[in-house]
Amino acid sequence: MLLKSEEVKKNETISDTMIIIGHRGARAIRPENTIAALREGGRCSDYVEIDVRLSRDGVPVIIHDPTLDRTTNGIGRVSDHTLAELRELDAGEGELIPTLAEVLALDLGGCGLVIELKESGYEDQIAAMLRESTLSKVLIVSFDADCLRRITSLLPEILVGSIFRSMEPDPFEVAKSIQVAFILSRFDLMTPKIVSSVGEAGLGVIAWTPNTKEEYQEAFRLGIDGIATDEPCDARRYLVQKE
Repeated sequence: MLLKSEEVKKNETISDTMIIIGHRGARAIRPENTIAALREGGRCSDYVEIDVRLSRDGVPVIIHDPTLDRTTNGIGRVSDHTLAELRELDAGEGELIPTLAEVLALDLGGCGLVIELKESGYEDQIAAMLRESTLSKVLIVSFDADCLRRITSLLPEILVGSIFRSMEPDPFEVAKSIQVAFILSRFDLMTPKIVSSVGEAGLGVIAWTPNTKEEYQEAFRLGIDGIATDEPCDARRYLVQKE
């Protein structure tokens, strides 16, 4: 599979039928989208996922929400604060809001990176940073189809994935119009028919966010290509046991 890590974690025999992506690093264990969460997720994941937005002074930073209130001790919109102001905030357990440049420079021991673009308009900047990066395993994802089209025009070789929270609009039609490699869908929307249809279309399907053993088991049963989970090490242990 295109995203599968070439390395086996901790020298264990691991099923090669499901990709594990640490959602926002490993948000169930460490503060989401922080360096600590990425390091934690990198221990067990094939990929770790981050969310990118711009600061007021145009620096790509790693944070999910458009506002600071839920995940930091700050208030207001991310885009209303300079990088210097954002770096004064506590993103949980004393962690700072990272920049994309910091994340691209991290040594994650062979773990790849899934970059979710939360906004549009900074595709040129992201593409330029990725061209300079030494990362070999990157997947760019977004809910915004136009954003993905711009990224693929700038980085024709990059893997992209289209995220959906419903079956409307038709994800297959959107995927074909962008030539994505993966569809990323809410786990509760997944059915055998949908998974089969995605495969027949030559695409991979990644589900978000199964977090329990029962959900891992159902994802495995459905033949889903990958899962984005808040508990990547728990998911890894489950897959090892499946062997």
